[in-house]
Amino acid sequence: MRSLKPPELYKGTRCVVVNCSPKVAEVEIAVGAHKGKRHFIPRIRLKPTDTQLLFKFQRRHLPLRPCFAMTINKAQGQTLKCVGLDLRQHVFTHGVLYVALLRTESKDSSLLQME
Repeated sequence: MRSLKPPELYKGTRCVVVNCSPKVAEVEIAVGAHKGKRHFIPRIRLKPTDTQLLFKFQRRHLPLRPCFAMTINKAQGQTLKCVGLDLRQHVFTHGVLYVALLRTESKDSSLLQME
């Protein structure tokens, strides 16, 4: 959610959390030119800039946005806002691909990755 170490760790980089502790998260970059590199992402202190508050406070924030994955069979019967399909391995029948593409609310919500 923040650009921490461009060009490797920028906003939107997809990573796999390898280890997570109270103060830091160890992540491995999942896609792109820097795939496989590991980084430590610390908690960031956030302080409000509003001077009208009668008290001072801060919070520590881990700048990650979680996402989840499921198989095509588990997605049957669900409607999702956005679907990403990894087609680097072949889908074994055309019917399974059809089910996966129908899980989204609109046709513009599917993201296909074929490398």
